[in-house]
Amino acid sequence: MVELRFSADRVNGQTISGSLTASSAREGKQKIYRLAEKNQLTLKFVEVKSTYLYKVRRGTEKPVRGEQKAFNKKEVEDALTKLGYTILSVNKKLIDIHFNPPQTDIVSFVKISAELLEQKLPYSEILTLLIGDTANKTLKETLKEINNELKRGADSEATFLKYQPVFGKFTAYMLGLASKSGNMVEIYKATAKFLERRMEFKKSLRSALITPAITLFVLFIAVLFYVGYIFPETAKLFVKFDIPLPPMTAFTLQISDFLTNYSLIVTLFVIVPPIIFWRYIKTKKGAYLFDKFIIKMPVIGSLIHKTLIEVYCRVFYTLYSGSAESIEPIRIAAEATGNRYFEDRIKNVAIPLMIKKGTGITEAFETTGVFTDTALSRLHSGEETGTIKNTSLQIANYYEAETVYRLKNVIELIQVFIAMVIMVVMILLTLVSAETATIRPKSPGTVSNEIHIERTIS
Repeated sequence: MVELRFSADRVNGQTISGSLTASSAREGKQKIYRLAEKNQLTLKFVEVKSTYLYKVRRGTEKPVRGEQKAFNKKEVEDALTKLGYTILSVNKKLIDIHFNPPQTDIVSFVKISAELLEQKLPYSEILTLLIGDTANKTLKETLKEINNELKRGADSEATFLKYQPVFGKFTAYMLGLASKSGNMVEIYKATAKFLERRMEFKKSLRSALITPAITLFVLFIAVLFYVGYIFPETAKLFVKFDIPLPPMTAFTLQISDFLTNYSLIVTLFVIVPPIIFWRYIKTKKGAYLFDKFIIKMPVIGSLIHKTLIEVYCRVFYTLYSGSAESIEPIRIAAEATGNRYFEDRIKNVAIPLMIKKGTGITEAFETTGVFTDTALSRLHSGEETGTIKNTSLQIANYYEAETVYRLKNVIELIQVFIAMVIMVVMILLTLVSAETATIRPKSPGTVSNEIHIERTIS
């Protein structure tokens, strides 16, 4: 996340200044330029907050090195001078690349914060402790800036939302909301639970889908290499000496010839479709259709679908506080699922029905087609008895227990299937190799007898 500051003159000569954040300096400057054009402003300067490396000394003490973010060099020099340091050098950091922290670090931060909040420790002290113990540089700097802004009285929600690229949209929203809710412990605990479940879900999904797909793809490439390059080097020697080939060897050699003659087409067929597919699911429409397809897949789709409902209900339980304020929790919970299709159905079907027609939550959810009959039945009971908040938690816990157990079984079945595929491929290759090894050239005596017989017949 990059912070920019600008100064501009109005048409009447009045000078105004402001700041904004963006995912990159280029994007931030474009926003400022559009803002200036829209409001007929004459820009005086645009500054990007950067990292400066400094070397200072206080009296006869040993020089101290460090780094500080600022809009310009003078800001750093003024701040250090006020602290009583003698400036030895201040230079802008030439290479200032920051990678987002691992998800495990984010989960650890939220979880530890929840535990310390439960022990009644002030939040400013919690941030100070975690800043000192955080190893990841990006997260450390982010926590420093958040702590400084909160101490200056900045709005907590706006402060955390500014660092969405570091925490993620949902996490930033929840952490910002926690400070204003009066119930920080519960929200931090719920956020930690949500993040842990999402990590576990992604890990399970990777084990169930991505890893097997990569394994099969690598196996496919290995077989192509064997059939297209290694095998013909041996088989064509027999063809050269006009030795009859057994059926499996002959068939494999035909495939090899096809791969060799049409190598460019085969290469394009292997490489291009995955690239096109990957690029397509990165588009808005592609991501929507992929997310719709993935919850309708046989076997694994049902588990993914129930996991999405679990995540939705868990977040809804955390945010919901009453029927009059139910729209915002519904929207945020839909975004938290991370599934574009699920989110779209909630936002564009359920919410409009509730706002425009006054439809109840259960009826609106049923119209979306993304909730199971079990979930709808429980939500309907909760809506009638006024316990929809607790009912949501019950649904989340129920689906968590079910999906964790069933997903382990599915992963084991997929692993067995992959092992069977590899075994079958290895057996076929072994049979072809064994058959090739049984081929023997004709003995000289046999050849002479055949020539003699042909001459006698003639």
